[in-house]
Amino acid sequence: MKGDIVVFNIGSRQGAINNVAGNQTIHGGQHVSFTDAEAIASAGALARAWRRLGLGESARDVDEIERELKQGAPDREHVASRLTRIAQTVTAIAGEGSAVHRPLVALAGWLGTLGSPVLHALGP
Repeated sequence: MKGDIVVFNIGSRQGAINNVAGNQTIHGGQHVSFTDAEAIASAGALARAWRRLGLGESARDVDEIERELKQGAPDREHVASRLTRIAQTVTAIAGEGSAVHRPLVALAGWLGTLGSPVLHALGP
C-alpha cells in the first residue's frame, strides 16, 4: 500500500480521537474530561434544540438536567437517567442528524461511564 491514500470518515464526534501512525495500546481505558461549564452549555443547547423540535411540553427532563447541572455538585446518576430517556425519544423521532444529537453526545461524554446508556440509545 505504499503511496496509497487511505481516508477515514469519522463523522461528527466529541471525545477522544487518536490519530496514530503504527500501533497503539491503551491500558486502563481512555478518558475525556468535560467541565461543568461545558456541560451546562450543552444542556442549554439541548433545551433550545428540544423546543425548536416542538417538544416544549415534554421538556421536563431537559429542564431538570439544566437545573441539576447548575447546582454546585450535580447528581450524575440523576442526569444520566433523564438523559437516557431523552436519547431514546430523540432516536425515535429525530435521529443522528437532529440538532439535539450533538449536545446529547457532549453531555454523555461529561457523564463518563454513566453516559454509556445514552450513547447506546443514540446508536452507532
